[in-house]
Amino acid sequence: MHLDHGHDHHGAVSADAHRPDGSRRALRIGLGGPVGSGKTATVAALCRELRDTLSLAVVTNDIYTREDAEFLLRNAVLPPERIQAVETGACPHTAIRDDISANLEAVEDLEEAVGPLDLILVESGGDNLTATFSKGLVDAQIFVIDVAGGDDIPRKGGPGVTTADLLVVNKTDLAPYVGSDLERMARDAKEQRGDLPVAFTSLRGENGVAPVADWVRAQLAAWTA
Repeated sequence: MHLDHGHDHHGAVSADAHRPDGSRRALRIGLGGPVGSGKTATVAALCRELRDTLSLAVVTNDIYTREDAEFLLRNAVLPPERIQAVETGACPHTAIRDDISANLEAVEDLEEAVGPLDLILVESGGDNLTATFSKGLVDAQIFVIDVAGGDDIPRKGGPGVTTADLLVVNKTDLAPYVGSDLERMARDAKEQRGDLPVAFTSLRGENGVAPVADWVRAQLAAWTA
């Protein structure tokens, strides 16, 4: 998603950076991607990496369950009061792009309950390559794909792949076993995305989420500058 308000696309931007009381609200970053790409695992890893230095919270979206939120709770990545679950009742993209009211309410409730917050991660339920976030909900979007889905995904494109502020190619450790060519994926992603960044990750490795965490820190630095 390009957040084009006349700013550099690599920095977080928003038309409304403040709460009603005039204080700066939290930076909101959305994570989307196909089912099984590793969105929830990425959120969990980011929470572990950032929780000691940032005040953060998470909103998850599932169609009829709270499974993603329960995963985060089971793994104790954040205190329970910092994790909110939204049951969308329909395709997840509707709750992050079309009718964002439930997610906005969850975000605002978290800021009221446990704020002030530096960062809120909003995770979409698993969707297809067209899932994008409303600019009214998040300030920047991460789109997660994985090598097991096929190394032709970057070439095929779609709004999530081509316009997300950060594209994450996850599960790189599986590439030799599923016949995915990481160099080809990198070339195709570059052709589709131009100067927009791409991060290759393997969350099984030590500090595997580091490229994504570094990008989030850069967005937060731009947000608070």
